[in-house]
Amino acid sequence: MRSARLVGYTFGGLSAAYAGYYMVLYLTRWEWQRALMSGVLLLVVEVFLATVVLLTRFARIEERMEASDARVEEVRRRLEQSRQQHPGQFRWVRSVDMQELDGTQRTFVFVPVLMAAGAALSGVAMVIQKIAGATARPGAERRLAGRLAALTAPELGPRDPRTTIENRPATAPARTGRKLTAAAAALGGLILVPVLWSALADATQTRAEDTPDAAGTTVVFQVDYSGTGGEAARQLAAQDLWETCRRSTAAQNDKATLSRLDDGVYSAVLRPALPDHDLMRLRGCIEDASTNRAVATVLGEGQAYSEN
Repeated sequence: MRSARLVGYTFGGLSAAYAGYYMVLYLTRWEWQRALMSGVLLLVVEVFLATVVLLTRFARIEERMEASDARVEEVRRRLEQSRQQHPGQFRWVRSVDMQELDGTQRTFVFVPVLMAAGAALSGVAMVIQKIAGATARPGAERRLAGRLAALTAPELGPRDPRTTIENRPATAPARTGRKLTAAAAALGGLILVPVLWSALADATQTRAEDTPDAAGTTVVFQVDYSGTGGEAARQLAAQDLWETCRRSTAAQNDKATLSRLDDGVYSAVLRPALPDHDLMRLRGCIEDASTNRAVATVLGEGQAYSEN
């Protein structure tokens, strides 16, 4: 059981790290669809890990409750066994067979017997005792057993049967190494989170940047079309994909042309030239977009400089 939980935690932890890494990577590349899929996968893995942890805690709580109930029942059985029966209660009101005397003499002189009030009170007391013994004893013994269960010695575990109560320390040993590791991890997280936050914010920023000193930007990409309609449908899908992605940049690119170079290969030229960050956003959009059963792969991009 423990090995299965360890395998589940290991698998879930590696999957969460893998999905989280690619989610951040796709965000920095402006590939929103892939980042969304990675985020959903990360959420599923987190729910899986949380479910495993909750089920493990519930199983432990159930085991402890069963063990506690068993100990309470054991104490109650021992109380029942230790309880002594007293058949001689109120023997003086019972009739005695003459043969039981065996020739001995017995005087039945008892003050309450000589008094009617004493006999009546004794009878009432006997009835009360019978009723109390039949009603109050089980509940009282169960409550007493529940109180005494905390004082009973715990059962020896199967892994170390030689361990006794006397060999156990009164207080848990100090775990200085674990505390230092936890403090170092917390400090590292406090330092790392702002750094990663700043890096991700810079990678996904949408503010306008300075235009580079270039005549234009060229992007060459290949379109794979899985629909019907032939080359005309491919051309329409490529044009739709390009018009969608060229507007994803923060820079103005009103002068953008798309030309067909080869079978499924297209070249796009934008003027004025795009900054590096906008060029990264354009590349991410082209490779991430899926329009009319068409997907694209960027073959190359760069700045086109004019000859002076």
